[in-house]
Amino acid sequence: MSVHNRGVKPAIQRDGTAITKMPAPPKRLSPHAKAEWRRVFPVLIKRGVVTTGDLAGIESYCTAVGFVAQITEQMAGLAVPDMKLGGLQIRYMQTARQFAAEYGLMPASRSRIGDAGPADDDDDNPLAVV
Repeated sequence: MSVHNRGVKPAIQRDGTAITKMPAPPKRLSPHAKAEWRRVFPVLIKRGVVTTGDLAGIESYCTAVGFVAQITEQMAGLAVPDMKLGGLQIRYMQTARQFAAEYGLMPASRSRIGDAGPADDDDDNPLAVV
């Protein structure tokens, strides 16, 4: 019997070369993007899923979130919503969501993160067959 894997993302595994200390946010990031960097990086380090090769992706995620915040602030000051800004905001939100799912920052993607702890045995299972 074959296993259907089409459209199924593989589980996110802890990486042996994962970053253990948060790097400073890149200087080119906006204040909103830097705030997002500081918010998500401790979570990613704790999960052990980010390596130096992922820094550009995390930067892109933070940039997208920063642009969403900037556009939201700009649109809040308008009497009539700007449809072009609204379209940009939607595209940045979609991009941020895709990056967030890639790094396990969304509820559905968090469930794909593998546990690096020891395997659970059935010694403490009251329903285990003896």
